Order: sequence, then C-alpha cells, then structure tokens
Amino acid sequence: MPLALFALAVSAFGIGTTEFVMMGLLPNVADDLGTSVPTAGHLVSAYAIGVVIGAPLLTAFGSRVPRKRMLLLLMALFTVGNLASALAPDFGTLLAGRVLAGLPHGAFFGVGAVVAARLVAEGRQARAVATMFLGLTVANVVGVPAATLLGQHLGWRATFLVVTAIGLVAMAALARLVPHVPVDAHQGLGRELRALGNRQVLLGLLTAVFGFGGVFAVYAYLASMTTEAIGLGEPAVTLVLALFGIGMTLGALVAGPLTDRALRPTLYGSLAALALVLVAFRFTVHIPWLALTAVVVLGAVGFMTTTPLQMLVMRKAQDAPTLASASNHSAFNLANAGGAWLGGAAIAAGWGWTSPAVVGAALAVVGLAIAAAAGLLDRGGKTAEGTSRVVAGSPLAAAAAAAPADGPAGRPPVSATSSPASGS
Repeated sequence: MPLALFALAVSAFGIGTTEFVMMGLLPNVADDLGTSVPTAGHLVSAYAIGVVIGAPLLTAFGSRVPRKRMLLLLMALFTVGNLASALAPDFGTLLAGRVLAGLPHGAFFGVGAVVAARLVAEGRQARAVATMFLGLTVANVVGVPAATLLGQHLGWRATFLVVTAIGLVAMAALARLVPHVPVDAHQGLGRELRALGNRQVLLGLLTAVFGFGGVFAVYAYLASMTTEAIGLGEPAVTLVLALFGIGMTLGALVAGPLTDRALRPTLYGSLAALALVLVAFRFTVHIPWLALTAVVVLGAVGFMTTTPLQMLVMRKAQDAPTLASASNHSAFNLANAGGAWLGGAAIAAGWGWTSPAVVGAALAVVGLAIAAAAGLLDRGGKTAEGTSRVVAGSPLAAAAAAAPADGPAGRPPVSATSSPASGS
C-alpha cells in the first residue's frame, strides 16, 4: 500500500479522537465552565452539526481545488477548530469551536476516500479506503481512552491541545506523502450535484442513515449499559469502549478485501449480522463474558458496513464521486444523532437499558431492506460496482462503461484505474 495512505490514516486518527473524546470529558467541561452535564452534551451535537453542514458545502466549494491542496486546507481548518476549542474562554466559544472542528470532517473523508482509491490498482480500492478508516478505528482503541485520561488529569484543554498537535503532524504527513492529484477538467459543482441525485447514490445514503443508526442506538448508551445492565463497575467502562474499538478495527480490516471481492453481498451480510448481534446482545447482556464478546462483534459488524457503503456511493456517482462520498459522512452523522435519539427515547419510555439494542436491530433491518431494494433496482440496469469510476474523465473509464458487464460481480474486463503518477 502507498505511504500516502499512512498520511490519510494519521489524519483520520486525529479526527476520530476529537469526535468521540468529548463524551468522556463532559463532566470535566461542565465543572470547569459552570454548566450542567446535559448542557455540555450539546458539544457532542455541535460537532455532528458541523459534519452534516460542512460535508456537502466544503466539498462543493472545493470541487475545483486539486485534491492534495484540498486535504491540506481541510486539515488546517480542523486544526484551527481544535485550537479554538482548547483556548475557548466560555461555553459559547467552545460550542463554536466544536462546530468549526466538525465542518471539515465529512469533506476530508469524502476527498480522502477518492484519493485513496486513485492511489491503488483496480481490485484493491476498497482495501485502500478501509486503510484510511483504520485511523478512525484505532482512535477509538487508543486515541479516545488516552485523550480522556489526559483530560481527566491535566484538564480538558490539554486534550484539545494534543489533538491540535496531531493535526499539525497530519498536515506535515499529507504534504510530504500524498502525491499531486489534479481535478478533471470537466469536473465541477454541476456534475457533482447531478451525480449526488443518482437514485442508487440516494438509496446508499438512506441505507447509511438507517443501517448505521442501529450501531449508534447502542453505542451512545454503552457506558450506562456497562454499569446498569452488564453489572460491571464504572472503571470497566473504558475497557468496554476499547473492546468496541477493537471490534471496529477488526471490521475495517475484513471489510476492505470482502468489498473488493463482492460489494453488495458484503453490505447485505454486515447489516444482517448487525441485526442478529443486536438481538443477541439484548438477551446475553446479563452474562458478562457473553456481553463483552457481543460488544467486540457489534463493533466489527457495525463498522463492516462503512466500507461497502462508501464504495457504493462513490461508484454509483460515476465520474463525480467526491460530493457523494462526503455526503455519506453526513449520512453517518445523521445516523449517529437519530440512532442515539431513538435509543434514548426507548429508555425514557421505561423499556429498560437493553431496549436500545432492540431499536438498533430494527434500524439495521430497515437499512438491509433499503439496500436489498436498491440491489434489485440496480440489477436490471448497467452496474458500476466492479468499475473503478472514481477516476473522472479517464479514457479507460469510458471504455469500461461501454463494455459488457460479463466479469465477476458485473465487473467489466477493462480497468479504469490509471497509475497514481499520471493522476488521470
């Protein structure tokens, strides 16, 4: 794999750390700024709002910017947002800093996924995208627990100063390791918007909202489930969250090769497994060793959905995949907010601490139904699943589009991936 993927993974590590660390620092922030923990919880929502807004807007405004420069600009904005959070004198300023830090999140992963896919040969593109996402999963295993511990001992501002430093390191790695990736002469906002309106792209985004919402219906309340349902002490919360992160990492490692081999079956299988694991978690949660095993499996099958969904919207967006790729992360954050809200509503209704698992299973089933319907609709027409259409304007891409889909999984026999050096 190219070293440029390491730079993308380091960037993803910083983004993942700042996204999830606030959940463990809410009491510290509330005490320091003189507010309540529920009010401080708006800082989590503020970041998600930044992602949802920033993903399409920043991607649209940067549609004509060379990819490497765009990645650097987005990481610079991320770094400034975290520095502003670290230096925030009051709650309102910190809230604004969190929105600012979240704005480049979706656009970075959207552009980064396109760049990662262009750096490797056809047949390895999903693995390249999954390698970038490994930084996000490792952040949940190492970055978030370490940053939370740091914030608890040295103050929450120290955490965001460290994330700021990670942002600077990521910028240096991007500048040094990522090659120049030009924008196609015919690519622009109009083409990106038309690609985003593709029916298969919209169905893919809707699948992400419901399917991944099943993960966050449980993840948002995993700390409370650890103490209230599994019956472990508060110190075990860090261990449980780390186990979930380990599962995410395993899922990312498996998802890449499986998606390269068979995209839709990987998506169907991961969503079906997610629903089954959530149901099993509901009935095994009171047996600690089974519950902890289920947490690892839940993280694995949950994150296995991300790579096929990312590749699906990129390939169905054809030669203008960047906006669709970035919008996928808006969909993931809508899943975050919606899943957490529905899981909380089930608890508030008196259904018990394990009720979010049932809600999550139902969301996963809905996501699977949407994905299956999209697959049936796609079966009658031309398919781009096996075609590397993430490289816009390539003559080989045009040849591949005209070729009959008689290869494995509908893959045309003509490769559309050019060498990274050519950038075309």
